[in-house]
Amino acid sequence: MKSDTQLPKHYVAVMSKHPKVSEAFQNLREVLQEEGPLDEKTAQLIQLAAAAGIRSEGSVHSHAKRAIAAGATPDEIRHVLFLLMTTLGFPTAMAAMSWVADVFES
Repeated sequence: MKSDTQLPKHYVAVMSKHPKVSEAFQNLREVLQEEGPLDEKTAQLIQLAAAAGIRSEGSVHSHAKRAIAAGATPDEIRHVLFLLMTTLGFPTAMAAMSWVADVFES
């Protein structure tokens, strides 16, 4: 898991007040990843697409960072978002593109 300095402050604040929830959430994430054949990079790209679909800027930032850490390139991340244009629409895909640009710039 990321260090506290890499996680959103709000997430850290909530989870630090609820350590049982934090532990359960982390355990669930690990179990779900281990349950199937997808590698971490693919899983993060899928979660990035889902985050874009619900228009969650924070989740897009998080999963873009996690995808990069798992070996995804900026071109792969952009491609995932381009593929969403015909499913989720141009405005949603473009919003997600602007959010991943934040990640690429940092």
